[in-house]
Amino acid sequence: MYCYLSLIRNAVVTDTHINVDQAEIEKFSALAHKWWDKSSEFKPLHEINPLRIGFIEQYAGIKGLSMLDVGCGGGILSEGLAERGATVTGIDLAEKSLKVAKLHLFESGLSVNYQNIPVEQLAAEQAESFDVVTCMEMLEHVPSPASIIEACARLVKPGGWVFFSTLNRNPKSYLLAVLGAEYVLNMLPRGTHEYKKFIKPSELARMTRAVGLNTVAITGMTYNPITDIYKLSDDTDVNYIVATQKNA
Repeated sequence: MYCYLSLIRNAVVTDTHINVDQAEIEKFSALAHKWWDKSSEFKPLHEINPLRIGFIEQYAGIKGLSMLDVGCGGGILSEGLAERGATVTGIDLAEKSLKVAKLHLFESGLSVNYQNIPVEQLAAEQAESFDVVTCMEMLEHVPSPASIIEACARLVKPGGWVFFSTLNRNPKSYLLAVLGAEYVLNMLPRGTHEYKKFIKPSELARMTRAVGLNTVAITGMTYNPITDIYKLSDDTDVNYIVATQKNA
């Protein structure tokens, strides 16, 4: 239910094909000015950010590491990692989001290297340059998630960590992430998700394994609409986050 954020994020150039839906970028770029408004459509991302950072820190650590945030959007995760002592690069192809991210650095006083560059291009230029790569809430919004995963694997150092979060594909996820979040609770704009693009954990595991990334941990991210609380849990039926490690 949090994955609308990735719609305005990363695009990838492969030969003559663009691994992005331009209409979706334009649609959600209209929300770019709201990235740091914690009462806006971006509230869910602000709420789960500590959970994601804690998960990353548990397995890879953060302080003193070189980290890449693929599809950084307005910089919420990037700044959270930088605040905990990482050297962070954030990449995105949504120019409006990057402008917001750069402007917010003046308020936070943090340092993040934001770049408007496709992840495949960066992988060709800076292979094995990062200790940790994150790719959150975007795989289910691009035509070729395998291409994104392969680029992330190329960018991380041997023995380094790559973290993905996305949406599972089953009736429960359709009920909660699409009907519930978009049409009942109005947490997200209607039309945010395409159910057919959701990715089962087994499918993600096959794609990561094919590029030398070994799944170390998987956990769910759940939301209780009564208590308005987000938490990590064993329930991976809807949102889930995965820790993978590259072969040394």
